[in-house]
Amino acid sequence: MKLKLSLVMAAILAVGVTLVAQDVAQDTDKAVKKTGHATKTAAKDTGKATDKAAKDTAKGTEVAAKDTGHATKVAAKDTGKATDKAATKTADASGDAAKDTAHVTAKAAKKTGHGIKKAATKTVDAVK
Repeated sequence: MKLKLSLVMAAILAVGVTLVAQDVAQDTDKAVKKTGHATKTAAKDTGKATDKAAKDTAKGTEVAAKDTGHATKVAAKDTGKATDKAATKTADASGDAAKDTAHVTAKAAKKTGHGIKKAATKTVDAVK
């Protein structure tokens, strides 16, 4: 009787272990499927976020480039205006300097001519 009881208990334990093993296998299968689904969803969300970040970065870069281009254009115009003013002032100053130089040169030539005329007159008087 002890042998029969031991065999029945062993059979019950074997069936119990088998059922528990099947239950663990099903739970593991469910966990694997849920993990796979979660991983797939996370990858999809990460891809969307990366795409959005790339688009935002591109837009920001485009705006920055546009603003930089505009600022460069304004700076170039301002530089051109300043250069034009400086060139005009330089031209005016050069013109004034040329007039002054011509006036002084004419005065010097006139004085030199007058001095030469005086010297020539003295020479002529001396020769007579």
